[in-house]
Amino acid sequence: MIENLQAALELVFTVDVLTAIFFSCLFGLFTGAMPGVSATVAVALLVPVTFFMSPVAALASIATAVAIAIFAGDLPGGLLRIPGTPASAAYADEAYAMTRKGEGERALTISLVCSVIGGLVGVLALSLSAPMLADFALEFRYHEYFWLAAIGLTTAGFVCGDNPVKGLVSVCIGLMLSTVGFDMISGVPRFTFGYFPLLEGIHFIPVMIGVFAVAEVIRNLVQPTSTYLVEVPEKRTGFRDVAGTVYRYKGKAATGSVLGVIIGALPGAGSDMASWVSYAIGKRFSKTPEKFGTGHPEGIVAATSSNNAATCSTWIPSLVFGIPGDSVTAIVIGVLFLKGLQPGPTVFLEDAPLVYSIFVAFLVANLLLIPVGLVAIKAARQILRIPTRTLMPLILVFCIVGSFAINNSMMGVSIILVSGVAAFFMQENGFPVAPAILGMVMGRLLEENFIQAMIVADGDWLAFFERPIAATLGAITIAFWLSPLAVALIARARARRVARANGGAT
Repeated sequence: MIENLQAALELVFTVDVLTAIFFSCLFGLFTGAMPGVSATVAVALLVPVTFFMSPVAALASIATAVAIAIFAGDLPGGLLRIPGTPASAAYADEAYAMTRKGEGERALTISLVCSVIGGLVGVLALSLSAPMLADFALEFRYHEYFWLAAIGLTTAGFVCGDNPVKGLVSVCIGLMLSTVGFDMISGVPRFTFGYFPLLEGIHFIPVMIGVFAVAEVIRNLVQPTSTYLVEVPEKRTGFRDVAGTVYRYKGKAATGSVLGVIIGALPGAGSDMASWVSYAIGKRFSKTPEKFGTGHPEGIVAATSSNNAATCSTWIPSLVFGIPGDSVTAIVIGVLFLKGLQPGPTVFLEDAPLVYSIFVAFLVANLLLIPVGLVAIKAARQILRIPTRTLMPLILVFCIVGSFAINNSMMGVSIILVSGVAAFFMQENGFPVAPAILGMVMGRLLEENFIQAMIVADGDWLAFFERPIAATLGAITIAFWLSPLAVALIARARARRVARANGGAT
């Protein structure tokens, strides 16, 4: 391993590779901050350029762009409540609430520090335990993925606010939207009403843009509150203050990083699911869960450390077994083939220095993220100085461009406008919108794996508990479902005991 690492350092620390990493860093920062242009789109745009690069420079460029783009999505999410990437959606409300209190720079700096921590943990896991984590990921079948998606949906109960019934309605709306289009198992079109563009389904990124961004534009149009988006003076943030906050919630950073590594190593899960699950679990086991959603840094610490750790660990199944960890690594596998490399168990024997050069590139990218991110935060903060009458039309234009760029279709533009109007009325009536996005993210994964599991098991429901990992995940899921009932029964029994004691005293 030491020899391979030394060889990788020699491969990465050359002029052409470091130049590629630097420009990929700037490219990832720009694309990640653009609503709708996700990390996947950024990598897809980068692929034609990699044709003219060496294998090391090509893979280092992709690794850098992904690592930077995931953080860059936090910039519009924290300042404008418009997540730049799906992985930023879980805590966009939290960061935006801090911005409204004059703590936007603090929120983004916390996100930056925790992103680097999560990224470094992911690099460590990627380099030291790739084969082991890949073996664990391969143990997952349809039944395990069903329970994993069920756990992801269960987290909606922790992010839906004070009204769980309205949160459940919002989740169901997201689940219904995820069923539009071709059934992936039978190939039958569903809920398309004969409209051809709906055959490919409703992509959750335009919905996310509409729900968060367009709804905010409509709200400022209908209820203009001030000249500027944030009237509270921006408080100065020292790095010592941020370091103290991260240290205070170091347990959440560690838990989020570990969850991100584990979830990212599962094919098809990715950083989107990791951030939602980590945010929800962070709230569930917090000493002050009532502060979540009001601008509490604890939620940001948990989620941002998770999605960057997952960004690294998604490469584990791709490199070790040639199985895409997410849509980004699916593109990476194609690049590996184009460069004459065969992903799989033998890659660590035949091209070990090249594989370790990816680990080194991730390490360099995460370290480079600190100065680049601090400069980006200082520059992005100036957005809040733009008057709302100028800012809101600009936001709408960027949203339309981003949604059109997803599939080069006006369908995306229609989706953001419809979902924006719907989200505005939902929020005006007390329905949280974040669970709807969660339902869309998890819905397709839940449905496909449930149907495939039932087909494999010939309709036997007990098959969901036959395998050890599936039984464990199933027990955890059911425990989550029953925990509110158990808490209510315990509270009722305790109230009865207190009433009897008071009655006996009188």
